[in-house]
Amino acid sequence: MTTNIRHIAKLAGTSVSSVSRVLNNSGYTSPDLRDRVEAAIRTLKYTPSKDARMLRGAQSRMIGLMLPSIDVPFFGILAHAIEQELFQRGYQTLICSTAENMDHEARYISMLLAQRVDGVIVASAFSRAEHFEVLRDARIPIIAIDRELSGIADEAVMADHEEGGRLMAHHLIDLGHRSIAIVGAPAHSQPVQLRLRGISAEMAKNGIMPAAVTMAEEHSFAATYPLARDLLAARPDVTAIIGTSDISAIAAIHAVLDRGFSVPGDYSVIGFDDLPEAAYVFPRLTTVAQPIRDVGLWAAQRLEALIAEHQTKHEPRQASVVKVPVTLIQRDSTGPVRS
Repeated sequence: MTTNIRHIAKLAGTSVSSVSRVLNNSGYTSPDLRDRVEAAIRTLKYTPSKDARMLRGAQSRMIGLMLPSIDVPFFGILAHAIEQELFQRGYQTLICSTAENMDHEARYISMLLAQRVDGVIVASAFSRAEHFEVLRDARIPIIAIDRELSGIADEAVMADHEEGGRLMAHHLIDLGHRSIAIVGAPAHSQPVQLRLRGISAEMAKNGIMPAAVTMAEEHSFAATYPLARDLLAARPDVTAIIGTSDISAIAAIHAVLDRGFSVPGDYSVIGFDDLPEAAYVFPRLTTVAQPIRDVGLWAAQRLEALIAEHQTKHEPRQASVVKVPVTLIQRDSTGPVRS
């Protein structure tokens, strides 16, 4: 039996008009009522039918962009690149910052369905993707960025994070470092896990293991600085620190300098991303660069092509994953191992 808004209203214990307000994001609804309606939508796996979508207009010219956090510089740059490219192509972007919270992701998905978006670009913070199935069932094209969304996304584009990890470790090993520690966040991030895999593989190839791996729950300077500071106190044998991102690496540089040591004289530090801050910090940060803006442009361009494809093609397509090459940018924060 096809689910409709009357079924949602019955399960949520409210009126059809209230469900309509939630679905269309119009008029006032109390937080409790909205929670009940959204829970009923998820339980019943309700999606607007294709015919209903067509009756309301062939295209909304709106795109949903879901990111774990827009106050992280990487995602801020990515959001700007995607929004500008989509705007040039005649689309408006609804930017959703999920705070790495699965319930927030689910709520934003309900909102994007109600807004009848033509497509979604998403960097999910989680490996589980069941709550995205309603988008797929509604035949809304999905592009995953910076990480895969297996079984859900039509296409994915991401930097070659594992190769980037190998480049970081290889660079430090070439400089003579053997006691190398890793500082970063968050541990559950798919890109971070891939970088750690690449680092460990390159170090194992050279017969060494990470001296220490310490990870914060939150991707920020404030969260990773104390980890780096405590690491330096606990492991004086360490000669190099890998930050799983530029922010983590910059936090490590501050921790080294605050303890009265120098970079790279006493400790070499390397990061990942090549944010603008990497060239402004002192000493300038050696890092693995991923083409953030290119990833955003590619995602926007491919999504427009998928939207056109979905209008004419009814059979599901084979999902593809594009891995964008990364490059090592050597600056001033790495040098030969201290004597």
